[in-house]
Amino acid sequence: MTLYTAPDGQPRCRWAGSAPEFLDYHDREWGFPVHDDIRLFEKICLEGFQSGLSWRTILAKRENFRAAFAGFDFHKVAQFGPMDVERLVTDAGIIRHRGKIAATINNAARAIELIKETGTLAAYFWSFEPDPSEIPEPQTLTTSPAAIALSKDLKKRGWKFVGPTTCFAFMQAMGLINDHAIGCVIRERAAAAR
Repeated sequence: MTLYTAPDGQPRCRWAGSAPEFLDYHDREWGFPVHDDIRLFEKICLEGFQSGLSWRTILAKRENFRAAFAGFDFHKVAQFGPMDVERLVTDAGIIRHRGKIAATINNAARAIELIKETGTLAAYFWSFEPDPSEIPEPQTLTTSPAAIALSKDLKKRGWKFVGPTTCFAFMQAMGLINDHAIGCVIRERAAAAR
């Protein structure tokens, strides 16, 4: 069964009922198209931090991450130096993984380079929007040809912690694909927003 009945009596993706904070995230954010560069940068970074962890951990710390990384303003984050890294590895409010922290700073500089080439992060990321036929049934894949292509291109450009699974989760969350389960009441809302 890919659905669960939410407190309002409506069906949702099963994962939305696995933690109290997931329902609001599922209903208001996940799968809705995002074109804001700051939000796109935040999400690709948070997906990198999630690698090996649960999304619940990241979601619980999201406000702390925003405070620690200047609201994910990549122009500011790109200016972070060694002292910032040391500050962040001691910040109990975030995931204190030195490699992931360094990757976020690196990726901020890469984001600025990418914008010089493509105009916006949104223009770049949405150029990888897959054909719906790539995703035969919602929530059955952990990666896709488009996610693999995005990962490969980001890595070629020097981005870190952007493997195919991370890129696929990013594409799901940012609405590049509508991966809400068939029958989920939010699926049609996300489709309409696209």
